Amino acid sequence: MPTPYDIPVVLDRREGPHGEVVLRRHGDRLEIIANGCFLMDTSDGRSERRLVDAALDALDGRDRPDVLIGGLGVGFSLAHAAADPRWGRITVVEREHAIVAWHRDGPLSALSARALSDPRTDIVETDLVAHVNETSDTYDALCLDIDNGPDWTVTDGNGDLYREAGLASCARVLRPGGVLAVWSAQPSPEFEETLQNAGFQQVRTEEIPVARGVPDVVHLAISPG
Repeated sequence: MPTPYDIPVVLDRREGPHGEVVLRRHGDRLEIIANGCFLMDTSDGRSERRLVDAALDALDGRDRPDVLIGGLGVGFSLAHAAADPRWGRITVVEREHAIVAWHRDGPLSALSARALSDPRTDIVETDLVAHVNETSDTYDALCLDIDNGPDWTVTDGNGDLYREAGLASCARVLRPGGVLAVWSAQPSPEFEETLQNAGFQQVRTEEIPVARGVPDVVHLAISPG
């Protein structure tokens, strides 16, 4: 028989423009569920933090580079970027208002309150694909953690980001020599090939071991501009 500790408890459930989003507590961790599919939880965060560090490591030593973080999630990437004084402007694009609200005044604020109060941080509530297609802003690094990565997207439209047209939009908002870093729940040789076909240079993949199953990965590439 499961104990109460083992049974997930729904903290909030909201219907958004892209379907249902749920925040629940499962033991000592918080979980985000989208349209019935598990997306992420607060149990680890190593790969999300590495997403940010790998992008900074791959830059050419420029002073206080600006970063766009695609997907707020449980806040690991934002909190880690804001804790590093080397970053300049930190823009987070998140299309689910519920997730932003859980960070501003809900259970996830314990992870992100300091980062949200950082004057470098700006939260933009919009779809990332639309943002990279339409914004006039440019960045030194894009750190993208959208859905489960290139090979497994839960929400319609997210797959467009990982195709050549979506990557061309990413390249458009990257400054010369800028870094594209993409989180994925599994390695994707096909995505590496797509990055190369889109003109990105120095394409490589870092693996981050997890407790069970295939490793998380960060795909890295340098802007063709």
